[in-house]
Amino acid sequence: MNKHGLIEAVAEKTGDSKAETGAVIDAFIETVTRAVSDGQTIQLIGFGSFSTGNRAARKGRNPSTGEEMSITAAKTVKFTVGKAWRI
Repeated sequence: MNKHGLIEAVAEKTGDSKAETGAVIDAFIETVTRAVSDGQTIQLIGFGSFSTGNRAARKGRNPSTGEEMSITAAKTVKFTVGKAWRI
């Protein structure tokens, strides 16, 4: 399912218009993105949590040439699933 399909499904479930639903989903994504970028953790009980993580610097290989290269450290976004998702 893509974003358009999500908007349609949520709009059908809530009875709101697709435009209103799209605005709410856009606001949700923007809010989560901004909060996680600022280092906050977003916890949605039963669904999961969004947080930041760190990926250490490491050595890798260029797949085309096989040449060894260094990959710099980076900040990442982590999503940890809630208990309801665990099978």
